[in-house]
Amino acid sequence: MKAAVFRNEAGDEEEEEEEEEESVCNVFDGDVETTPSHDTKNNLKGFFTSLLLMEEHEKQDQEARSAASRRELSELQSSYRKRARTMSEYYSDLNAHYEENGDIKTKKPRASRASRAVACVSAAATECSEMESSEITGSGSIGTGQQRRLWVKDRSRAWWEECNRSDYPEEDFKKAFRMSKSTFELICDELNAAVAKEDTALRNAIPVRQRVAVCIWRLATGEPLRLVSKKFGLGISTCHKLVLEVCKAIKDVLMPKYLQWPDDESLRSIRETYESMSGIPNVVGSMYTTHVPIIAPKISVAAYFNKRHTERNQKTSYSITIQAVVNPRGVFTDLCIGWPGSMSDDKVLEKSLLYQRANNGGLLKGLWVAGGAGHPLLDWVLVPYTQHNLTWTQHAFNEKMSEVQRVAKEAFGRLKGRWACLQKRTEVKLQDLPTVLGACCVLHNICEMRDEKMERELMVEVVDDEVLPENALRSVSAMKARDSISHNLLHHGLAGTSFL
Repeated sequence: MKAAVFRNEAGDEEEEEEEEEESVCNVFDGDVETTPSHDTKNNLKGFFTSLLLMEEHEKQDQEARSAASRRELSELQSSYRKRARTMSEYYSDLNAHYEENGDIKTKKPRASRASRAVACVSAAATECSEMESSEITGSGSIGTGQQRRLWVKDRSRAWWEECNRSDYPEEDFKKAFRMSKSTFELICDELNAAVAKEDTALRNAIPVRQRVAVCIWRLATGEPLRLVSKKFGLGISTCHKLVLEVCKAIKDVLMPKYLQWPDDESLRSIRETYESMSGIPNVVGSMYTTHVPIIAPKISVAAYFNKRHTERNQKTSYSITIQAVVNPRGVFTDLCIGWPGSMSDDKVLEKSLLYQRANNGGLLKGLWVAGGAGHPLLDWVLVPYTQHNLTWTQHAFNEKMSEVQRVAKEAFGRLKGRWACLQKRTEVKLQDLPTVLGACCVLHNICEMRDEKMERELMVEVVDDEVLPENALRSVSAMKARDSISHNLLHHGLAGTSFL
C-alpha cells in the first residue's frame, strides 16, 4: 500500500516537472503568448536612453573639435597678418632711414625687393589659410562651384592688347614683328595645334596668338627677357619657356614645309635664273657660312673661340656657325647649324648632311652649288680662283661668281637684320641654340616666300673672314669644268669688263 502511494506521489511530481518544461519550451518557441513583465519594460527603456545619450555626447565632441580647429586657424591667420604687418613696418622705417641719410640709391632697391617678397609671402599665406578654412568648413571651391586660382602678380598687358587689336596700324605691327598681320596670322594658324594649351582649375592658358607673338618679338628685337616680360605682361621665366616652346614647334611643324630641297621642276627654274644672272650654267644654289655670336660656353670654350672675329673687333669673340644654300629669291633650301665657330668653312661643309648626300647619294650629279673662297673645289661645289696673278679669264669668272655669292650674302643680311637676336650674344643656352637659329631661318623663308619687304636701314652687312682650305682643289674634273666655264664667259661676251 505504501509502495503504491509512493509511486503515485512520484508520478505526480514527474507530471508537474514535465508541465513546467513544456511551459518553458513554449515560451522560447513562441507558441504561447506571454505578457511582458514591468521589469522588462524598464530595462528596454534604459537601454534606448543610453544610446541617445551616447549619440548626443559624440555630437558634442565633434562640435568641440570643429570649434577648436576654427580657433586654431583663426589664430594662425592672425599670426601671419601680424608678422607680415610687423615686417612691412620694419622695412618701411628702414627705407625712410636711408632716404633721410641720402643713401637710398644703394639701399632702397634691396629693401623694396625684400618688402615685395614679404608682401608676396603674406598674400600666399593668407590664400593658403583661406583654402584650408574652406576645406575645414566645407565651403570651398568644390562646394560653391567657384574655380580656384593661383596668386599671380598683376602685370600690365596694355602694349600687347594694343597690338592685338584688329585696327592696329599695319606699319606699326610690321615694325614690331618684322612681318605683316597676314603672315603672322598664317604662322598662328599653322602652329595652333602644336602650341595651344587648355585652361586648368588654377589658371587660364595663354592664347596662341600671344605665345607666338612673344617668340617672334623676342627674335625680331633681340631684347632681354625682362623687357619681353614688361611688354607682354608675363613672367620672365614664362617668356623664356614660351620662346623655346614656339621655336621647337616652328622647327617640328613648319621646317618640313618651308625649308626643303627643291624638286626637279624647281631646280630647273633655279638653274635658269642663276644662268641668266651670271652666265654660269647648272648652278642650283649659292652657299655661304656665317657666324652668330654667343656667350662663352662652360664646356669646350676653345672650340667656340672665333679667332678672326677677335682680331678684327679687338674683343674676345665666341660664335656658332650657320651654313645655308640659297636660291635666287633668297630662300634657304639647305641648312647646317650648330658647329663651333673655330671650324673653317670647309670643315663645316664636310660635317653637313648635304656633303654626305652629294658625295654618297649623287644628289647633285651634273649640278653646281656656288661656294666661296673658304670652300674646296669639288665635283659639285664651284668656287672662285684663289691664286695670285689671275688671268683675264679667271678675273671674269670670279666676277660672275661674286654675283652668285651676293645672293647668299644678302639673304643672310636680311636674316640677321630681320631677326636682331642673331646680331648679339643671346641668353639662350648652347644646347637650345640650334632650335632657335633654325626657327629664325624658317621664319625668314616664310617672309621671303610671301615677299615681305624689309626696310633698308634694317639690312646688315655680313662680314665673315674666309680662310682658304688646306686642300682647295680636290677634283681634277671640276678644275677642267671651271676652266671651260671661264673661257665660255669671256669669249662669248658674257663676262663684264669691270676687272679691266
